[in-house]
Amino acid sequence: MEAKLKHLEFIQSAIARMATNSFLLKGWAITIVGALLALSLKEIDARYVLVSLVAQIFFWFLDSYYLSRERLFVKLHDHVRKVDERNIDFSMDTSRFRRRASVLICAVSSTMLLFYGGLTVVHLLVLYYLKA
Repeated sequence: MEAKLKHLEFIQSAIARMATNSFLLKGWAITIVGALLALSLKEIDARYVLVSLVAQIFFWFLDSYYLSRERLFVKLHDHVRKVDERNIDFSMDTSRFRRRASVLICAVSSTMLLFYGGLTVVHLLVLYYLKA
């Protein structure tokens, strides 16, 4: 039972790392996007909004990547939880679960759409303000 618990701990550590990366990316996205939007309002220049939107899309993709890796490790954790103790090989290979947690599926998940979709709405409002 000890080998199985140790393997589950390894997987849980990877899950925690992916969640931490996702959290940090959201913080950086808010900081950079907010700064660029504030600069666009100060300078009254829509180019800053476009640069900010490109940065947001980059963060959205990268955050979706980490979320997809996190989901793969959760599926691996669930698989290892059910495996017999004698068959524990300490593998961290998630390739058998790849179809169920693609980056694109994660990008349109409800949490990602709320966060990055909200930022997109803010971009559109700033563009509207600058055009008016």
